[in-house]
Amino acid sequence: MAGNPLSDIFRIKELKDRILFTLFWLMVFRIGAFLPLPGINASALQSYFASQSGGTSGITDYLDFFAGGAFKNFSLFMMGVMPYISTQIILQLLLIVFPKLKAIAEEEGGRKKLARWTKIGTLAVCAIQGYSYTVYADRIPGAIVMDNRVIYAIVAILTVTTGTMFLIWIGEQITKRGIGNGISLLIFAGIVARLPNAVFELIKKIQLGEINAIYAIVVIVMFVGIVALVVTEQQGQRKIPVNYAKRVVGRKMYGAQNTYIPFKINPSGVIPVIFASSLLTFPLQIAQSFGVQAKWLRDFSYWLRPQGFWYSFFYVVLIVFFAYFYTQVSLNPQEISKNIRENGGSIPGIRSEKMEEYLSRILNRIILPGALYLALIALIPSLVQLMFNFPSELAYLLGGTSLIIIVGVDLDTMSQVEAMLKMHHHDGLVRKGHIRSRNL
Repeated sequence: MAGNPLSDIFRIKELKDRILFTLFWLMVFRIGAFLPLPGINASALQSYFASQSGGTSGITDYLDFFAGGAFKNFSLFMMGVMPYISTQIILQLLLIVFPKLKAIAEEEGGRKKLARWTKIGTLAVCAIQGYSYTVYADRIPGAIVMDNRVIYAIVAILTVTTGTMFLIWIGEQITKRGIGNGISLLIFAGIVARLPNAVFELIKKIQLGEINAIYAIVVIVMFVGIVALVVTEQQGQRKIPVNYAKRVVGRKMYGAQNTYIPFKINPSGVIPVIFASSLLTFPLQIAQSFGVQAKWLRDFSYWLRPQGFWYSFFYVVLIVFFAYFYTQVSLNPQEISKNIRENGGSIPGIRSEKMEEYLSRILNRIILPGALYLALIALIPSLVQLMFNFPSELAYLLGGTSLIIIVGVDLDTMSQVEAMLKMHHHDGLVRKGHIRSRNL
């Protein structure tokens, strides 16, 4: 059935309802990003952060970037979903370190137990980060209007923790009843919502002569090129041929079949970048809040500043680590080999007992360049700041991590929309009816 893809989307009731459901909750998320915590003076915050703009550390801009602008507002959602992601990482690592935990997680009902443990752990992380925010707010002149700091701290911690848990619930509802991955879409929405303001600030700084117009054009062209490269990298895949012989199941005989296993260049998508950012954000938040009280935390905060060498070094290491880690969890060569053998399949030219080794070798060859490519793009904000003197707030929003998240989440959501269109016998979102992958 040919037609306009956009009109086709709204002809299918299920797809239309899912999209509207997703948009509604994303709108709720954006409204919550502007609702300040009880006892907070919003105008004092605005004045303080305006006076701090253009600072060299960029830590506040970095934290605000991942909170979708909610951090500087000290809003209900100022922690975003990062505490939840940090807890997921910690729990996944604990499953590897402690085999008994992994065994429990793999039992019947293990997924529900794992989800419950993650939420309990998130509450603990929220309490720690929430307290650090109350300490940080106390350093801002006139930010807290409550005289009793203890009551303020309790109210603030409970409020931001509730805000994060509510966001997690929203993300789960979007995943179940909406379109796309809910948690990723919340991060995506926070970035996209701030892009218009970033572009306006860029134009303003060019007019004031603070940024060279030629440099700005070069950077924008570079970003457009990088978006194209990210799309290519996200869609690229290596096809492993698999042949299935004739087999008898009950009274039926199934003929021989030739198919393939698609191994993407970047099987884990934007997950390594989000995980690495989340893991580095947590110590930065603590150091930023308690730095006044302890000199070693101030030194640590400076040492791990987002534009520094060590931050970039650990960022690259963590991206590569999580690319391997998440791929091993989602694409286990041992399980894939087992499924192929059980269904009477074989890989041409590879002996059955060598199948797992072959698939592992292919995955390792694909993951490393894909992970390094992700890391290179994620470092772009720091390079742009150093080379073109761009403010950190603009650099974070117009490049690197934001581009990877925007493109990755967008492609994932489009593929889900495309699948639903195909299921209802409509053309896809692109001219030839499907979002094409590039073969290697």
